[in-house]
Amino acid sequence: MTSELAEFSGIADDAMDDILPVDLHDVRLLIVGVNPGLWTAAVNAPFARPGNRFWPSLHRAGLTDELVDASRGLSPADEQQLLGRGIALTNLVGRATARADELSASELLAGGQRIIERVRAMRPDAVAVAGITAFRTAFERPKAVLGLQDTHAIDGWPASVALWVVPQPSGLNAHETIDTLAAKWREVWVTLGAG
Repeated sequence: MTSELAEFSGIADDAMDDILPVDLHDVRLLIVGVNPGLWTAAVNAPFARPGNRFWPSLHRAGLTDELVDASRGLSPADEQQLLGRGIALTNLVGRATARADELSASELLAGGQRIIERVRAMRPDAVAVAGITAFRTAFERPKAVLGLQDTHAIDGWPASVALWVVPQPSGLNAHETIDTLAAKWREVWVTLGAG
């Protein structure tokens, strides 16, 4: 682990390793989950629980060439597929829970500040937070809606970095399907000139 990566290793109880390139400035899209679920923590791979719609929706949106099965962890080829496209992944909060609603507001606020610091250092082209409820708390935007955000009101957010909020892909979010999630990911991806 380089010293640059060690600086971003996060909170002491991080239950999952981030997926980051060696050169943090090679990131086009930083995807931010809420926190690791218990399955995710067990296999050290993001959105790993079977039935989670994250990987199928990313694939359907064209962000990955192959459908990733993270249920047993990510292979080096899976990680390289993401990093080769300039996609990195992290979480607002490192602590694993069975459900995201088990996190405290203070944990989410601290996570939001950690993401702002990370974004200021990395300067990705865009950030996409997967989960509107957690986003509202973490970034103190109680009336935020899905989609591209106005970052002027987020203290410390770099003006050059687009900020998106996409729906939580968990099966607990009954309002979304793989197709609707894919459409939202596709919109983010196309704005980066990648579609």
